[in-house]
Amino acid sequence: MLSPQTHDLQMLIDFLGVPTPSLWLEACLDNLPTLLIDHAHCERKAAATAVNFISKYPEKKELVAAMSPLAREELLHFEKVLQFMTERQIHFTPLPPCNYAQQMHKHVTKGGCNQRLVDQLIVGAIIEARSCERFNALLSVLEDPLLKKFYSSLVKSEARHFQDYLQLATLYGKNIEERCNFFMQIENELISGEDKVFRFHSGIPCH
Repeated sequence: MLSPQTHDLQMLIDFLGVPTPSLWLEACLDNLPTLLIDHAHCERKAAATAVNFISKYPEKKELVAAMSPLAREELLHFEKVLQFMTERQIHFTPLPPCNYAQQMHKHVTKGGCNQRLVDQLIVGAIIEARSCERFNALLSVLEDPLLKKFYSSLVKSEARHFQDYLQLATLYGKNIEERCNFFMQIENELISGEDKVFRFHSGIPCH
């Protein structure tokens, strides 16, 4: 019988449809400093996104109640990644992102309508789901026991963040299946396609 944690993870993997390609995982060990730097930037941006939701939609109490603790947790993750980097003499530097999030946000409904909020929440859910799936997949290839332990803990929190975003999208959008499928198709193509750069959410390295 599946444990609650295993069941939640399987539901998330089923939601994504496409697993992380093995070629991406193989590239991780040769790109660990880049992975950690980009991971830190991802946590920083995730916290900023949550705060931005609060700023834009202060009247939506359920959204504010979910995003405030989420922002705090993402910042804690950011600090922990920085600590891992410092201990391994990896410097936190600017790093151009891959086009993963940008390509999905490009298709978000324009304007100040409710559908824009719902689309943004769906994209947030997908990004959190993929992050969770990647953390879990990385456990099979990482050699650093402390990093594996940290990433194992992130599987639980990212799965919870995925559920938070998806529940909010359902609350404000009611029937969201069509839009979820639309954005998932875009996401799957990005993850399965070739990418010129190696990043936490990049596709298959083409070099």
